[in-house]
Amino acid sequence: MKNKKILVGITGGIAAYKTCSLVNMFLKEGADVKVIMTYGATNFVTPLTFQSLTNHPVYLDMWQTYNKEEVEHISLAKWADILVISPATANIIGKIAHGIADDLLTTATMALPKGTSVLIIPAMNTNMWENPIVQENVKKLASNNKYHFIDPRKGVLACRDEGSGKIADNKDIFEETQKILSKK
Repeated sequence: MKNKKILVGITGGIAAYKTCSLVNMFLKEGADVKVIMTYGATNFVTPLTFQSLTNHPVYLDMWQTYNKEEVEHISLAKWADILVISPATANIIGKIAHGIADDLLTTATMALPKGTSVLIIPAMNTNMWENPIVQENVKKLASNNKYHFIDPRKGVLACRDEGSGKIADNKDIFEETQKILSKK
C-alpha cells in the first residue's frame, strides 16, 4: 500500500461511518487517500471527518473548483491507482452499470483510465440487494475485469431486517484492495 493512491467513493448509506476506519487503515499502510462523497453520504458522515483523516479536501460537487488548473473528475481519475466505492448503494451501482455520469463520483468513475480498477462494496437492505435489477447491474459490471465486488454479509441490518446486505468487513476490503493493487 505504500505510496499507492487510493480514491475512495462514499455513497449515502448508513454503512458510510465504517469507511472512516477503512480510510485510516489505508493511511496507516502508507497510502495516499482522497475522498469523493455523494451528497447522500454527507447525511451520515461529514466531509470534515475525511478531510481531517486524509489532509486533502473532500470532493463533493462537480461544479465546485478545487484547483483552478485542473478539471476535477479528470484529475482525480488520472491520479488514482484504484477507486474503492464503500458503501455502494443500489443507486450508484445502477448508474455505473448504465454509464450515467451525473455527479462527481460517477463522472470520475467513467473517466478512469484503462487499467484502473474499481472495487465496489455494496451495502443495502436485503430486498434491494436481492432485487433482480440490482443483481443484473452487478453481473454486468462484474463481467468487465475493471470492476470487482465484495458481496455484502448476512446479518441484522440497520433497518432491523435480517439477511444479506451488511457491508463487508474493513479487513476484507483492505485485503482485496491490496490484492488488486499488487496485480498492477
